[in-house]
Amino acid sequence: MLVGLGPGSHDHLTARARAGIAEADTVIGYVTYIRLVADLLEGKEVIKKSMTEELDRAIEALERARQGRKVALISSGDAGVYGMAGPTFEVLFQAGWTPDCGIEVEIIPGASALNTCAALVGAPLTHDFCAISLSDLLTPWPTIARRLDAVAMADFVVALYNPKSGRRTRQILEAQRLFLRHRAPETPVAIVKSAYRPKQRVEFTTLAQMGEADIGMLSTVLIGNSNTFIRHGLMVTPRGYANKYEVTDGERATREGEKAGRSLSTGLNGWLAEIHASGLSAAELARLHKLPEDYLAALLAEGLPAEESPAAQEAEA
Repeated sequence: MLVGLGPGSHDHLTARARAGIAEADTVIGYVTYIRLVADLLEGKEVIKKSMTEELDRAIEALERARQGRKVALISSGDAGVYGMAGPTFEVLFQAGWTPDCGIEVEIIPGASALNTCAALVGAPLTHDFCAISLSDLLTPWPTIARRLDAVAMADFVVALYNPKSGRRTRQILEAQRLFLRHRAPETPVAIVKSAYRPKQRVEFTTLAQMGEADIGMLSTVLIGNSNTFIRHGLMVTPRGYANKYEVTDGERATREGEKAGRSLSTGLNGWLAEIHASGLSAAELARLHKLPEDYLAALLAEGLPAEESPAAQEAEA
């Protein structure tokens, strides 16, 4: 069983995770994770491993399972999000494991850091978001930097995992540098350390000041998008309802040119009609919308979809 513990407090441990640990003969995990559930481990074989021994944990789990023992391999957060699920399957496949070989594998999900940290600061993930780890222990820095630059330009809300450690201190500053190429200096940032654990700490700052904040290995950094705001101590990313509706005196009204239950007038079909009517070249549209020129050239070459032609729109009206 690959068990996600969630943030670490027993209040946020799922019933299935608790049951999985109770069923296990052997519990294997990083020493800090073992400590989080120490009171649930009485009478069990407990195998503690260091931070960089993920493959060793998976190998130990496979060996115990081959001996007929029921094993709980634990991770904080979710086992499939920067957790032990990936390394374990790599070890299993290299050993020739198949689902029908007699060793059953169950993944027990848990809340990842981006969920738990978001809950502590408000609603920052209400619109599109992604997660990027700044750890370059296994991933080349150019790969990480390309991902940071791409999501910063694309205006995602971003959760940064593994932002800083005793030896890795510059990565968070380089992330800040890349984001400032595309985002306003006043972009809201929330830093959550040890969510739902005794030393929990929440700090709000801005992208410009992020490098001066208290950030460590137990921190998760949430960087807002261009619409994210902080009000009354809460970080919120709007879902986009204001693009379609107005609310006045408790009454909701659809904005002019918009239709309830239909795509925005600036959604795909409306946008296609706009670019075809603009008279602009693919190169000009690429600069305007920050999209690949070859993509826009292909759209212009395809012509306007039949349902978006002027005649079709007039008939619908």
